[in-house]
Formats: sequence, C-alpha cells, structure tokens
Amino acid sequence: MTTPKIAFVGAGSTVFAKNLLGDILSYPELAGADIRLFDINQERLDVTEQVAHRVAKAVSAAPTVSATTDRVRALDGADFVINMIQVGGYEPATVTDFEVPKKYGLRQTIADTLGIGGIMRGLRTVPVLVDISRDMERLCPDALHLNYVNPMAMNVWGLARLSPRIKTVGLCHSVQHTAGELATDLGLPVEEIDYLCAGINHVAFYLKFEHRGEDLYPRLMELAESGRVPEWNRVRYEMLRRLGYFVTESSEHFSEYTPYFIKHDRPDLIEKFNVPLDEYPRRCVSQIGNWRELQAKLQDPNEPLEVRRSVEYGSLIIHSMVTGQPRVVYGNVMNSPVNPDGTPGHGKLISNLPDECAVEVPCLVDKQGIQPTRIGRIPPQLAGLMQTNINVQALTVEALVTGNREHIYHAAMLDPHTSAELDLDQIWALTTDLLAQHGDFIPEELQAAD
Repeated sequence: MTTPKIAFVGAGSTVFAKNLLGDILSYPELAGADIRLFDINQERLDVTEQVAHRVAKAVSAAPTVSATTDRVRALDGADFVINMIQVGGYEPATVTDFEVPKKYGLRQTIADTLGIGGIMRGLRTVPVLVDISRDMERLCPDALHLNYVNPMAMNVWGLARLSPRIKTVGLCHSVQHTAGELATDLGLPVEEIDYLCAGINHVAFYLKFEHRGEDLYPRLMELAESGRVPEWNRVRYEMLRRLGYFVTESSEHFSEYTPYFIKHDRPDLIEKFNVPLDEYPRRCVSQIGNWRELQAKLQDPNEPLEVRRSVEYGSLIIHSMVTGQPRVVYGNVMNSPVNPDGTPGHGKLISNLPDECAVEVPCLVDKQGIQPTRIGRIPPQLAGLMQTNINVQALTVEALVTGNREHIYHAAMLDPHTSAELDLDQIWALTTDLLAQHGDFIPEELQAAD
C-alpha cells in the first residue's frame, strides 16, 4: 500500500475531521494520502474541505484532497473508511430523544449509548451503517471500516450480524481519556501509567492500573473514600467504592447506564452525585457554535489553524497497517471473532460474557490488521453489570435483524434506567411515541403501528 486511500464518511463533522486529518497527515508515510471527504450536507462539506487544505499546509503535507456528496465516489477503491455520521442530527433526532421521554418523567444525560435514547439512536443508525457497508462490499471489500459512531456496541454488533464481510473496528477515546484523568487525580504523568482495560464500550474497567510496578488502586480507593474527588466525577468514584474497579466512560454517561443515580423523585441524588441532566443537547449546541466559529475563521487566509495531535486511535491504526509498526490500541470487536475466511476464531475474548456481543479489548495492530487480545475471565461483578447493558443491546440488534419491533419494547423494559423510572404501561407508551416520532429515520417495519 503505497498511497493509502482514506474515505471520511460524515466529513461534515468538521472539528472531529480536523483532528483526525491532523493526526494522519502528521506522519511522513501518510502525508501524501488520498483523502476523500463525503457528506450529505454541502455547506459542512465545503468547510471541511477548506480545513483539510489548511491542516495539510500546517503540517507540511501534500495529500490529494477531494470532496463529494457522492458516497460511491468516496468509497471506490478505499483502503480505510472512517465513519463519523450522526443520523437525524441534533434536530430533530437528538432533541426528540430527550424531549419525548421528559413527558413521561424520564430524564437523561447523554442518551447516545443505552437507555431509551440509545435504543432509538441504534435503530436509526445501524441501517445506515449497513447500507454503507453494502457499498463497501462492492467498491472496497478489503477496506477496514473504522467506526466512531455511537451507540458503539449496538453498531458493531449490528454490522457483524447484517454485514459480516466488512472488517469493522469500533473506536472510542474513553479508555485513554480516563487514564489521563486518573493520572491527573494522582499527580502522575499518564505516559508512566501501565494499564489493562476490558469490557464493553463505555462500561469497560481497568483490570490493572499501575505506576512503575505499584498498584494504584489503593490510592484511588483512598481518594474515593475521602470524598476528595473531582465534582464532575463523583458517580465513577462511587462505583469504584462499590465494585473495586474504575470504569472508563465519564460520570455523566455512566449515570444513565444503571438504575442508581437518576430518579425523578430523588433530587438529592442528582445533587449529591452532580449528575448533569440534558448534558448532550447542551454539548450539541456548543459544537454547532464551534463549527460556526471555525467557518468564520476560515474566511481569513492569514488566520493560523492550530493543529495538535489528538489521542484518537484512527491514525495509529492506519499508520501501523501501512508501515507495519506494531502498536496496541483499544478496539470494539465481537467477543467471538471470526477469521478472514469466515471460520471461527480462537474462542471468546472475554470468557464470562456472551459469545455474541461486542467487547472493548486491547488489540495489536500491524500490517496484518486488527488482532484482538484474549482477556479470559473478568471479575464477576463487572460481568454482571455489563450483562444488564448487553441485554438491551442484544434486543435492539435482534429487532433490526428480524424486523420484529416487539423486541424494541423488550429492550426498553430491560433497560436499567428506564425500568427503574417507568412502569410497563409507560414504557410501552413512550416507546410507541418515540417510534412514531422517528418514523423518517428507522426501517418502516419497526415504526409504530397506525
């Protein structure tokens, strides 16, 4: 692979695309890459194209950059496909995911991974990812699909069921971000931390967290017991106290994956654990504002565009597969992987989680591609907590695979947060209401009945 061909699907996510472009083009071996930018929004696409050229100039790279609203053109012959779409956008889809549940007394923080919001996002996102993968089967069947889209576990799982020929790895930054946050809490350089993490996306735990051979868990536990923890991170330190291990995803995310922290009749819990309700809509508004600022900034050709290396894994994977330099990244893959020829792999990666679920584990990457690490058995209390989330993921994927919309209701009734707040009649009514509201974005057979 001399000149890698890299397609950005959903390139209108300009700020995120800017970070990935800076990471990729900073490598001399990738500086001449063939960059294909695709989005359905021409205005956003135009801005990202300008950003790509400015990033290339900033890092002294000379890529070939093309921008198109034709997905076939972007995917044709690609070696890597980076996916960062958001089906339905902030408006109307995300707003609907928050505002309709509120009418039933159900409040959320992020609603992109689990809960009733995560279920709806999965229903409208997996079919689009499958459609993209079907194009890849025709146009670039050997390409690696790097998925950054949530709900990560549902998306990876749904693709494995509905488009298994395409090699997919789900990428998140929660593992490396949280490692940095914990290092800061302990006053240690993150580059000196040695850790091992495993689980499911957003509910993975550090099975090992050490500094120069010292187990850091006693120090973290001391922080948790003392209450001297960052105000924005009280939920996760509380779970450390209860489970003995630290979870990767943020407190605002994790608070809605369990039934313990958000209760409509317990405002004391919201205050005690500093739970930011409606956090994701606020972030969306802020991100739209940041995009507008970047758009305005680009009007001045003399305005410098700062490029810093991010902690995202995408460029590391591409660089390792192009050059052969081995690295370890954390990826989301199926728990029972298959070989390239379709035969079963070497058993489960996490032995006390189901065969058919998506897990997040360390993966070796080199010219051979993504090679997940077999973890074995994880602590049973962690596996048990993950299973409550896997139940919801499994039923949402089953609804998509079979077209049986009753499984959407089953997913909602088994969701930890939803079932802790609403009775069965409310859950059924809410689910029906949301399916009707999202009718333009989910498969017709799964929409609410007339």
